[in-house]
Amino acid sequence: MGHNSASIQLVLLILLSGILHLETIKLGFCSAADHNVKCMDIERKALLKLKQGLTDPSDRLSSWVGEDCCKWSGVGCNNITGRVNRLDLRNRHKIGGLDGDGAAGNAFGFGGEINPSLLVLKDLVYLDLSMNNFGGVQLPSFIGSLEKLTYLNLSGASFGGTIAPNLGNLSRLLYLDLSNYLFEPVENDLHWLRLATFSSLKYLNLEGVDLSKAASYWLPTVNMLPSLVELHLPFCRLSILPLTLPSINFTSLLVLDLSGNGFNSTIPPWMFNLTELVHLHLKSNNLHGELTETFGSLTSLQTLDLSENSDIGGQLPRNLGRLCSLQTLRLSINKITGEITNFIDTLSACTNSRLETLNLGYNRLTGKLPDSLGYLKSLRYLTLWDNSFHGSIPKSIGNLTSLEEFYLARNQMSGIIPESLGQLSSLVALDISENTWEGFITGAHLAKLRGLKDVSIEKASSNISLVFDIPSDWIPPFKLRYLNIRSCQLGPKFPTWLRNQTELTIVVLNNALISDTIPDWFSQLDLQLSKLDVAYNQLSGRVPNSLRFSNSSTVDLSSNRFEGPLPLWSSNITMLYLRDNMFSGPIPHNIGEVMPFLSDLDISRNSLSGRIPLSLTNMSQLTTMVISNNHLSGQIPHFWNKIPLLYIVDVSNNSLSGSIPRSLGSLTLLNFLILSSNNFSGEVPSLRNCTDMKSLDLSDNKFSGPIPASIGENMLSLLILSLRLNSFTGNIPSQLCGLSNLHILDLSHNNLSGKIPQCIGNLSGFKSELTDKDTSSYQGKLEVVSKGRVLVYDSILYLVNSVDLSDNNLSGEMPVGLTRLLMLGTLNLSMNHLTGNIPEKIGNLERIETLDLSTNKLSGSIPQSMVSLTFLNHLNLSYNNLSGRIPTGNQFQTLVDLSIYEGNTALCGYPLPSCQDDSGEAPQVPSGEAPQVPSGEAPQVPSGDGEDDDESEFKRLGFIISIVIGFIVGFWGVCGTLVIKKSWRYAYFHFLDKVKDALLRFVTSIGTFLHKSS
Repeated sequence: MGHNSASIQLVLLILLSGILHLETIKLGFCSAADHNVKCMDIERKALLKLKQGLTDPSDRLSSWVGEDCCKWSGVGCNNITGRVNRLDLRNRHKIGGLDGDGAAGNAFGFGGEINPSLLVLKDLVYLDLSMNNFGGVQLPSFIGSLEKLTYLNLSGASFGGTIAPNLGNLSRLLYLDLSNYLFEPVENDLHWLRLATFSSLKYLNLEGVDLSKAASYWLPTVNMLPSLVELHLPFCRLSILPLTLPSINFTSLLVLDLSGNGFNSTIPPWMFNLTELVHLHLKSNNLHGELTETFGSLTSLQTLDLSENSDIGGQLPRNLGRLCSLQTLRLSINKITGEITNFIDTLSACTNSRLETLNLGYNRLTGKLPDSLGYLKSLRYLTLWDNSFHGSIPKSIGNLTSLEEFYLARNQMSGIIPESLGQLSSLVALDISENTWEGFITGAHLAKLRGLKDVSIEKASSNISLVFDIPSDWIPPFKLRYLNIRSCQLGPKFPTWLRNQTELTIVVLNNALISDTIPDWFSQLDLQLSKLDVAYNQLSGRVPNSLRFSNSSTVDLSSNRFEGPLPLWSSNITMLYLRDNMFSGPIPHNIGEVMPFLSDLDISRNSLSGRIPLSLTNMSQLTTMVISNNHLSGQIPHFWNKIPLLYIVDVSNNSLSGSIPRSLGSLTLLNFLILSSNNFSGEVPSLRNCTDMKSLDLSDNKFSGPIPASIGENMLSLLILSLRLNSFTGNIPSQLCGLSNLHILDLSHNNLSGKIPQCIGNLSGFKSELTDKDTSSYQGKLEVVSKGRVLVYDSILYLVNSVDLSDNNLSGEMPVGLTRLLMLGTLNLSMNHLTGNIPEKIGNLERIETLDLSTNKLSGSIPQSMVSLTFLNHLNLSYNNLSGRIPTGNQFQTLVDLSIYEGNTALCGYPLPSCQDDSGEAPQVPSGEAPQVPSGEAPQVPSGDGEDDDESEFKRLGFIISIVIGFIVGFWGVCGTLVIKKSWRYAYFHFLDKVKDALLRFVTSIGTFLHKSS
């Protein structure tokens, strides 16, 4: 009985307030024109004065002429007295399907001032000025003198100032809507409402009004409104949600909307005493705690929206199944856990369930979707994405014939997609992407989906196990707008069932095993595409230039076999990815004129040649320019100050030359500058304005001069600094020690001199791991020397922690501060002139995997602390002056390569010959190891006759001579290449060192043989 009376009350409210905005609803009054009753002359003149004070850009008041004002648009009169009782001046100009939506809609609204002549309308009960644009004009205080008003709507009217206090005089109001009525946000209080006598007020909407001043008393204030049926206070900055309320006066409340206020509390108990509630909206707050079973007491509830609170957790309450009137349930973007099965079973237990919207997305729910899901036959919107559901889609899904939207993306679903999915004849949007589907999709899965518009099916990995088995002559019953298929097999032919899809705006056929050309019929569909993505296929041939694109469109043809010149399309494209194809020829000289609105350009890994075109200056919105791995030549143009928004510049692996333009330093937003593997020369210009730089890679060029100290002074966000394989001179600037975020420092293969700065231990980026926040926008690709070889890192580059100062002229001792870089994975100081001991605390580098100190002048013993380096798998201490016993235990038992220690004549111990201890006895070889020859003892040579020895010597001589000849031929065969390619020279450095020692031994052997022969 209570529920019925509440529903009747809500219907009466709608009728009285004109919520539906139908012209036929007149608050019980008819137009005076129906009974030939004309309006009063004094009121007609008052309306004309009102018109005179308004600006009317769309000429909406053109009908306000003639003697009978009751016939004027928006004016209603009493059919007996002829007095004006209704004034509806709402701006209904539709933008995007919404009444007066946004600035464009308000541009057609009234402006100017409200003339006081409005007070002449003594019988006015209905006033609607909503969705107009009064440009910040103060709401006239005389509005509070229109004592008979029962309906007042000022929403979205762009008035200024605070809410007029005398609105509290309108004691007869039934409906008051001040939502978003302010031109600019202004702090308001609710004193006008506390002083009012709104004993009849049924509808109050203050959405978007800043009520932060009233945060402590808003609830007692609105609780004084005994007749209130609807209360809307979303996004009012209230912040405080009281947990207690001594007594509840607004017991007739049917709608309560407190969304977006930032409440930091649990759900208060008093809400569960509002037993008449039909709609409860608490989304977008900071509510926390577990979902309570008490919701089951709100048996009249039709809408429950607790989404976007983030901290509401706990299990799904089973007693929500008692809410058989529930039509909308939104619990998305929280921390709700538990199995889904029992919850769905409980919801579906209601006879004739009325549930239309179920949104549980972005939680931590688990389990399988039960067959009982098919009993919720009224469902229209089912959103379950971003959870941890597993298993397959139940076959009972086909029973949901009213379902319009089905979102299941980003779970752990697997198995075969049931054919019953094809029974959802009302389905408009389907997203089951980023799960692990397998099997086939046939025409039976799609046969009855007549209303389908949006489809997204993609695998969670690039491994393809879902195959579209659709005949080439199959004609779909639907007309798609959005098609997203990734990591599913559509090929080898381009899908012919797209022939009749003439309404497509987004086409994504990514990693679909298509080995074909783009057919002519596809371009003849005359589509206006906002996105075309056919990347990671084997498409070949030339790309049609006839494709058409809408505004702000994206084109991704990456990783195919397209050839010919770079295609050019309309100026509407903003993102263009053509990397990793076979495009050739120059970059079109007019590319910047044809596509001036590009924000992202990636044409890397092709065969493009020629110079960088000057027309790129027209791309003033460009943020990403990646043209690496081509055959581009010439100098970099001096145009960078005309492309101020650049975020990434990558021109690596080309044949570009000359100096770096100083205008590059004007790019204040630049984060990634990658110029590696070119022929750039000269000194590096000042980049002090590039304060947001995260990666600076100038490696493998011919740069000279000192390393700019400004790098350490201004680029404080730098994560990567790679200057390897250049000709930089001078000292390492101590300013680099201020780069607290640095995790890759590579200054190897230069001509740097002096000492390693003692402050290197201040590089705190090597002391802690990068967090998700640090890597959220991280990107890039870099060559790093690790584990004795050059490795290329990209997706896991943020995990690499490396310091490489090798092949310079550095001197002095190893700084003790190096041992404080606890997260360091690679430390390479080889091929320098370092002296002194290895720091005793080097064992603190607990994450070190690669340690190369070879070819220096280090002395003393190997620190015993190195035994604790359990991650160490590549060690090189060769060609120093180290002495004493090699430590044993842990990783050192696996480092058995003799070359690790060669060139240190005073070292001994496993795996070298054993050390002579004080007693003159050789220590025991560790268990499982081959016995070693004790130091100072000659190895035993097997006895034999002289003839055998001579034959052996001849064989040895022939072997030696053949190696020498082979070495000479091979050396000069590659010598020319080594002169040109610096990276090849580096690869041979270590090899030549070893060959030098081998040659010495060969020469000695030959001399011995000749001496014996003579």
